[in-house]
Order: sequence, then structure tokens, then C-alpha cells
Amino acid sequence: MSILIDENSRVVVQGLTGREGQFHALRNKAYGTNVVAGTRPGKGGENVEGIPIFDTIKDAVSETNADVALTFVPPSFAKEAVLEAAFGGCKLIVCITEGIPAKDEAEMYDILKKETDSLLLGPNCPGLISPGKANVGIMPHEITLPGNIGVVSRSGTLTYQAVHELTKLNIGQSTCIGIGGDPVPGMSFIDVIEKFEKDDDTNGIVMIGEIGGTAEEEAAEYIKKNISKPVVSYIAGVTAPPGKKMGHAGAIVSGNKGTAKVKIQELTSAGATVVKTPTEIGEAMKEAISG
Repeated sequence: MSILIDENSRVVVQGLTGREGQFHALRNKAYGTNVVAGTRPGKGGENVEGIPIFDTIKDAVSETNADVALTFVPPSFAKEAVLEAAFGGCKLIVCITEGIPAKDEAEMYDILKKETDSLLLGPNCPGLISPGKANVGIMPHEITLPGNIGVVSRSGTLTYQAVHELTKLNIGQSTCIGIGGDPVPGMSFIDVIEKFEKDDDTNGIVMIGEIGGTAEEEAAEYIKKNISKPVVSYIAGVTAPPGKKMGHAGAIVSGNKGTAKVKIQELTSAGATVVKTPTEIGEAMKEAISG
């Protein structure tokens, strides 16, 4: 099995006619993902290499039964695009767009939670892949391997490294997910880990965190109370100088909150195996699942 997406997912790409949207959507399609439609106002009736373009999400869903939206639109239009996808009938929205104003992210999150049952992955994330089944986003499928380990990360590039370290040891993955590191993300660590726990074919979980915010501490508390499967974690930013403003949007440290030290302590206390470098992830998971 897998979580969130599989071979039956039907994907509509918002911004399919743009350079980035077209490049990654066609890569996803070539992998085997059911990319059934694209949207671009004023371009309805056209197509991109056989993928039909519609003016609105509502039209695309009506004609193709799309249930997953992949969003490649400029930051100033992202809020409207995500909400259009949710109200148009998409149950999962994968927003790749970075640079969305925090105010828009907060408003978007609030509306989605109160008025829809759609799930938002991102913004500013690499998307997700269920190896051998579907790829929705910009993840490099070449480094993945079908299997039974779930991967969730705030960092896109560290997602890729974690997957690579697992694949090198012939440890396959059920679903690999980048939740993004913006201040107001959609799905959280807890949202994803809960689904991995319920997935019968996910036998272990890799969680990649970083300094800033309290998402990792909250996840640690959830893991302690609710997760029976082995968890291997890595926290980036151990060597970050105190008081230094880091480049990542979510890397905001306040006093003792949000530091790598605190996150590592909390995760260790919750029973997770916390490694010192990302290159240790594969070996740590191999040991964890072998007994």
C-alpha cells in the first residue's frame, strides 16, 4: 500500500502550460502517474502532449474525475488556485509554489480547515511519491525503490538524501513526502505520521526535521503516545549559531524553543532513533526494522 497517492490517483496540474509545470508534469506522466488534465484560464480546449487543458478546476474534475491537484502557479495567484482546487473537488492539493505571502498562507489554511475536507501538502514543498505507483511533484523518482518505509521531511533536498540512503541498502519506500518548511504549512508531521501508522504496508518511518518552530516537538509527543512502528529521525541545524537568522522560511528559533538540541531530546525521549548525520539514516532504519 501507500498513503495519499497510488496508481489510481488522477492528477490535474494547475499551470500545466508554464515551463516548470509542463516539465515536471510530463516527468510525472512518464513515470506512470495518471496526469489527466491541466488548467489555465483562457487556454481551455488546448492540450499539452495529449493532456487536455481546461479553464477551471471544476471543468477538469467534471470531465476527467481528477481528485489530486498539482499546483504550479505564481505566488500571487497561489491562494486562489489552492482554494479553487479544494472547492472544485480535489481531495489532495500539492502546492509546489514558493514565496507565497504568509498572510495568504494563513488565510488559505484557515479556509481549507473550516470549509473543506481537502488536504494541502505544502506550500513550498517537493510533493510526494509512492514508488512504483505515482509521483506528484518534483521528486526524482530515479532514487526511489518500492517498499515499506515511509519518509516525511520538512526539507526537500534532505528528503532526497534520506530516500537515497535507504535505496542504497535495498530498503524500499511506501510513500516519500516533503511537507515543506514555510511558517504555515498544510499537512504537518503528525498528519503524515498518523497515516503511516495506519498503513499496514508501512513498517517504519523516517522523519527529517530542522531548526525552527515546534513541529518536531509536537511530533515527538504524538510518537510517544500513538506510534508503534520504529522511527528514525534526523534534525538539521545542529551547528547553527545562536541568534543567527537562517535562510529557510520556517527556521525561526525563539529562546530555547525550536533548537536542534531540544528537538533531538524530545524525539529521543519519545523512542525515536535520532542520527547525527543524514548518511546514517539507512543503516539506522535497517537495524530498527531487523529487530
